[in-house]
Amino acid sequence: MVTRKGYDGIVAMKETWALPLIWFGSAAAAFVYARQYHIPLHLALAALPAFLLEASFYYTLGVERWRTRLERLPPAAVALALTLSAAAPYCAASLAFGFFRWEALAAILGLAGVASFWYVLLPRQGAADLLFVVFMAAVFLANLERREYIDPYPKLTLDVLGKVMWIRTGAFAMLSVRRMKGVGFGFWPKRREWGIGLAYFVVFLPAAALASWAVGFGSPHLPLQGWDRITLLALGTFFGVLWVLALGEEFFFRGLLQQWIGQWLKSEWMGLALASLLFGLAHLWFHAFPNWRMVAMAAVAGVFYGLAFRQARSIRASMVTHALTVTAWKLFFS
Repeated sequence: MVTRKGYDGIVAMKETWALPLIWFGSAAAAFVYARQYHIPLHLALAALPAFLLEASFYYTLGVERWRTRLERLPPAAVALALTLSAAAPYCAASLAFGFFRWEALAAILGLAGVASFWYVLLPRQGAADLLFVVFMAAVFLANLERREYIDPYPKLTLDVLGKVMWIRTGAFAMLSVRRMKGVGFGFWPKRREWGIGLAYFVVFLPAAALASWAVGFGSPHLPLQGWDRITLLALGTFFGVLWVLALGEEFFFRGLLQQWIGQWLKSEWMGLALASLLFGLAHLWFHAFPNWRMVAMAAVAGVFYGLAFRQARSIRASMVTHALTVTAWKLFFS
């Protein structure tokens, strides 16, 4: 019989060994990506250290045991560590490709410093919370965190480092500086969360079909590629969305806004409805402005993401619904 101490040791060992596996998987994915889009191997290898560095920081965010160790430090020390780590991927990428600028470094440190020290300087409540989300969203929508990156080759998009860094910095500031609870943050859903996320995706499908028809969003089509490639594409899209896009958006819209609005208005349903509406409006700039069709579809989808979060009390469930939705859209509508 495994004792609690023994179980914790097994979990710790798995978490430690997961990081080298992530590095290996990232390197293998980079090789395949470079071959598929004809990116010279020496350029892919030059970019790899920056991506592995960001992957390491990002993985640390999702391991509660490691975050807990960081949180033993004073909040100002945690904020300083977050600020400095935000600049590390930029330094690695820019020095590798020769586009390093001190002004760019200062801009990244400035943005990350504001996010990281927000709750060191401001109270952990009400107006400060709302302004934090507005600040994080404004920077993200304006691409301010990504403007300092220069792509060295077509399809070798380094600005994704800035996007992931911004998600990581904001989530770390909330979890390890503000100490936000009730989010259910993590990369791998539990069995119950998988089930809830899948169930709400299935329930969402007829609502999505009706909404798509009502706003003229588009017509579904079968994938043009072979099913072997489609399967690989579906798996890659699903987990890529689950661990980056869905995690970031569900954290801010469901884990934060839905909870906060529900508390402020003393109604969970109002929190769910308004968070879904705001989620839809965040897609107004998607591909073209104003993209009202995408706003409508995203708002409807947001309701089902919110229902999954409400039932599971964890964003990991709504991440599953979100990732399945985006994967289906990528395969059958784009």
